[in-house]
Amino acid sequence: MKYLKLAEFYEEASDTTKRLEKIEILSKFLKQLDECDRDVLYLLMGDIYPEYDDRKIGISNQLALKCIAKSTGINEKDVLKEWKNIGDLGRVAEKLVSNKKQSTLGGKGVLTTDKVIDNLRKLPGLVGKGTVGKKISLITELLTSASSIEALYLVRTLIGDLRIGVKESTIRDSISSAFFNSEEGASKKIQDAIDKTNDIAAVFDIAAKKKLSGFNKLKLEVGKPIKVMLAEKALTIEDAFVSVGKPCAVEYKYDGFRMLIHKEGDKVMFFTRNLENVSSQFPEVVDYIKKYVKGKSFILDSEAVGFNKKTKEYKPFQEISQRIRRKYNIEKLRDELPVEINVFDILFYEGKSLLSEPFQKRSVLVRKIVKNHPYKIVTSKQIITSDEKKAEAFYKKALGDNQEGAMFKNLSAGYQPGRRVGHMLKIKPESKDLDLVITGGEYGTGKRSGWLSSFILSCRGKKGEFLEVGKMGTGIKEKSTLDTGEDISFNELTEKLKPYFLKESGRTVKIKPKIVVSVTYQEIQNSPNYNSGFALRFPRFTALRPDRSPDSVSTLEELKKDYDSQKRNWRYG
Repeated sequence: MKYLKLAEFYEEASDTTKRLEKIEILSKFLKQLDECDRDVLYLLMGDIYPEYDDRKIGISNQLALKCIAKSTGINEKDVLKEWKNIGDLGRVAEKLVSNKKQSTLGGKGVLTTDKVIDNLRKLPGLVGKGTVGKKISLITELLTSASSIEALYLVRTLIGDLRIGVKESTIRDSISSAFFNSEEGASKKIQDAIDKTNDIAAVFDIAAKKKLSGFNKLKLEVGKPIKVMLAEKALTIEDAFVSVGKPCAVEYKYDGFRMLIHKEGDKVMFFTRNLENVSSQFPEVVDYIKKYVKGKSFILDSEAVGFNKKTKEYKPFQEISQRIRRKYNIEKLRDELPVEINVFDILFYEGKSLLSEPFQKRSVLVRKIVKNHPYKIVTSKQIITSDEKKAEAFYKKALGDNQEGAMFKNLSAGYQPGRRVGHMLKIKPESKDLDLVITGGEYGTGKRSGWLSSFILSCRGKKGEFLEVGKMGTGIKEKSTLDTGEDISFNELTEKLKPYFLKESGRTVKIKPKIVVSVTYQEIQNSPNYNSGFALRFPRFTALRPDRSPDSVSTLEELKKDYDSQKRNWRYG
């Protein structure tokens, strides 16, 4: 397939913000795809592999800028100047390629999607001496052959900023429309297939044959992580019981990080909720799984919680977060920052998916196959009750054990990957904390000059867009902390954000939503200054969340609930 055809689709899709129009445009495009074009589905999401695959394109803005300069023959400083003026590297490439084509005979041939995918898939595997030069060569080869519109979307794909507004749900409904005329039940079948495979191209393969029954062939597989199920927030224990029903399971809400555990024979793998493979970072947990969990093949959902080796007191997430990030000195970290695995769910066992099985059945199986060894691996602390007083006592016990709170779970509900569900709720103390993503910043002055000193925080809107909710500048250290994992300095946070800078204007910076942070705040106020309509009063940084993706941050709906709860407390408190 010609890449130009895909680029023209990108352009048409980006011209409308209306979801139904995007679905119609994408449906027509999908009908034109041949079976050999299946990998184009990944490009629709701005990627080159299925979502479960942790190989990423990984090209920084700075490297993309060098490639634009080399392919157009324009000095890097001039390209940088254009970027500062336009604020979009894709548009910079479009403009400069257009100017070049007007003054030359053009490119070196017709660009195809196969060629684009082939070159881009070589990038993640390049390591060692000469890597940067090889990457520039592969990308320049594409840009040299690209038309202006192709250059625009090639560069946006490289830096992970496609900007066409097509999400998984858009593709799902477009597949339903294109191949099943939006037949009743088709979207659910397609979503179930996506949930089980995390592979949009595999789903397209089945859909193109126009048989809904074909989706039954797609199975959950060990080694291919799926998105975890997420909890909604309850304001009170009474509200939780109303939502999930009585009796229900009440469990500890652990202050750790999510860990999906996959085992097939002797091979054990671990994935974060962000689908990052962290198997090599936890060698001791591999031993725990092999020794204390019965079964040849399974997928477990769990929370890894840190503890003090001497006192056995549980630690907050931020003190052990570096266990996710560090890929060296593993043995030293293992000794200094031990973790306990708390298993609370099972998704797959001995060749069979359990996603549609009721939670109570899954919970019983977990407790049957996991042999508890405190401070190594245990099943989650749980009671099944209809009694609000018992639930409250259990909740207080969780807090006394240095955990975040309690989870309330409907006993008959299935497991729904990648969604916040009303049949699983969380309750935490009124500490007023949120997970948010950084989308902007401002350079400091005086002793903070040279790095960002305040950071724009954003939540997620109904359509998946990011909406600003305030500026954060406290809770961050002045000087380097040598990556202790417990806190972070202004210069360290700035360095982490630099690869995602989109546009600089004076002292302000627009930042691609990639870095997720946990913050506390005093209260939520109405505010016309931010596009969410709300502002956090005194937001304070508490932790980096490398285990969480921007798509999983707190939603505008959650902020509204907290705001309404605040008003009720003012009125009646």
